[in-house]
Amino acid sequence: MAGKKIDRANAQTALEVVRESPTIALITAAPVLVVFGVLWWLLGFWTVLVLAAVLGLIAFVVKKVI
Repeated sequence: MAGKKIDRANAQTALEVVRESPTIALITAAPVLVVFGVLWWLLGFWTVLVLAAVLGLIAFVVKKVI
């Protein structure tokens, strides 16, 4: 998947779909929001926020390296 980029036309089309029906974006993000909410309830907001930042940083680094 090296070199796989999203071009401007595809990005614009995706943005238009979300603008037309925000429900699609909400349904797509729902599992992430549920996991975030459960972890927030169990561990506390700041712990989960730091955990999300660390996981995001790891994903970014892995994506750049691979």
